[in-house]
Amino acid sequence: MSEREPLLQHERPLPAVGDDELNSNHKPGPMEISRSQRHGILAGIWVATFLTSLNTTVVATLLPSISSDFQRSNQASWLGTSYLLATCTFTPLYGRLCNVMGRRGANQTAVFFAGLGTLACGVSGNMETLILARFLGGLGGGGIFTTAAIITSDMYSIRSRGLTQGIASVFNGLGMGLGGPLGGVISDRFGWRWAFLMQLPLFLLSFMLTSVNLRYTTPGKGKSTKEVLKRIDYGGSATLLGAVLSFLVFLSNRYNNEKPWASGAVWLPLALSVVFLIAFVLFELLIAAEPMLAPYMLKEKIPVLVGISNYLVATCNFAVMYFFPMWFQTVKLTNASTAGLHLLPNSVSMSVGSMFAGWMMHRTGKYKMINLIFGTFPFAAAVLITLMREDSGPVQLWLSIIPLGFGNAVVLQTMLIALLAHLPNSAMAVGTGFAQVFRGMGQVSGVGVASAIFQYTLDRELRARIDGPDSSELIRSIRHSARLVASLPPETQRHARDSYAIALRAVFTMAASATFLAYIVRLPIPDKKLEHSPKKAAARTREGETTPPSVPETPLESDDDDERENGVSPLNSKRRPARRLSTYESSDGGMDLESDEIGGSARRKR
Repeated sequence: MSEREPLLQHERPLPAVGDDELNSNHKPGPMEISRSQRHGILAGIWVATFLTSLNTTVVATLLPSISSDFQRSNQASWLGTSYLLATCTFTPLYGRLCNVMGRRGANQTAVFFAGLGTLACGVSGNMETLILARFLGGLGGGGIFTTAAIITSDMYSIRSRGLTQGIASVFNGLGMGLGGPLGGVISDRFGWRWAFLMQLPLFLLSFMLTSVNLRYTTPGKGKSTKEVLKRIDYGGSATLLGAVLSFLVFLSNRYNNEKPWASGAVWLPLALSVVFLIAFVLFELLIAAEPMLAPYMLKEKIPVLVGISNYLVATCNFAVMYFFPMWFQTVKLTNASTAGLHLLPNSVSMSVGSMFAGWMMHRTGKYKMINLIFGTFPFAAAVLITLMREDSGPVQLWLSIIPLGFGNAVVLQTMLIALLAHLPNSAMAVGTGFAQVFRGMGQVSGVGVASAIFQYTLDRELRARIDGPDSSELIRSIRHSARLVASLPPETQRHARDSYAIALRAVFTMAASATFLAYIVRLPIPDKKLEHSPKKAAARTREGETTPPSVPETPLESDDDDERENGVSPLNSKRRPARRLSTYESSDGGMDLESDEIGGSARRKR
């Protein structure tokens, strides 16, 4: 059997039934569907992926316009943190939902929530409703990425999957890159609401494409829906949501709304965040059947270091991404579309960095040296951004952010491979989820903590520069409406621009510190030769050599390929038993989260 032939052959012996009965009962598996159907599925999931990436960055350039309309610039960070909070806490659930609802059901549920949240954003009448709408959109946004990866795994072998995921990353990069500029252009011409409402036809298109094309099944027998539902970490998701949300409320009330420490609105959410955090840790360690934060990995050096690095890298990324356009709107006084365009080089460099890291690791079989060299780029970029001035040249204003996106993309790719290279094959999925939890919390912290630093510094600087009988009200207006800066009298405008520049510099300094600490944390992670061919590793084993328990597979060569060349389908392999957990279960088990051999267990059996 060749690599391009479907695993489920039409020519295999079939039961002796009539043609009519055969045609009515036989349903194609994921590798039996036609090319046009497969392309229709990819188009549907990639349109949704593009929109999700776009929604991550579109708000960065809309923040001044939205918050100024509602006179709530001091609460603008909630538009980012609410979306990321939902993504962080609910994304892990979609892996199980794929096995309960089926691939189409889980994907369309995610698209429905993302589209509904986007619609609610466009029609929101106040900041509170808009924040809730962003949270609703985040419920679907993270699920779109998860279900898209699982569906792609169904339809392609490991060898072909690398190229397909590479194309998917282009759509992800396009969304990230175009979100800022498109949001700014639409906001300047039609108003910020249309930046959300114009996405609705594309959400509908994605839903229709998957409704028509995502209709494959696979044979086998798996666990019941009830058994799968029991393995969903409801308690972990709830306690993590409570811990992060309570901490964000504390930051908002203390630094954005300027409430004193003695206020119950400040100390109560801070105390609740500690209580929820303790409950989350205890639930993950002692109670959850399949915890999202695998307890045994907390005892391992490499997973912990990778998790901390992911947290700090994500903090740096999102702190810069959400506040970089504001610098151009409040310090340089550019319009929203121009400010958004300054994010485009970062998004392009992220896509290039991801592909470069993958190519280099495949070519050299190593990751540490790549990390050591290009891991310095984000710190250099953050320093350049911190040093920006109103009279800085176009090279610094437009290109200083490029090393940030490129370097952090290389770091995230190499750290994922470093983690998987030190784990057994049975823990691949668990390890990926472990790293993703830290990355999600870092994204939320990057916006929430940066906003607290920004608001605190801005308030201090404005009070130091502006005085007079009505100074308190003027300062409040400047903090609550970033667009007001451009219309202030010359002297007051100068004070406001200087204050915004210093406050944003504090945010960028925090980002530089985070990425520097991430670099220090990664230094103890050892290098490990990445095997290019499992066949060679197997041959060395037969010759008596010892090999590591985990041999990372590359997109070009895998154990599946060995089985096919020997005439053994992975469907019938004892090492990878085929089980059907829903009508849309993977044919090769590559993303079978219920399999102890493939998906692994977050809690090891005693």
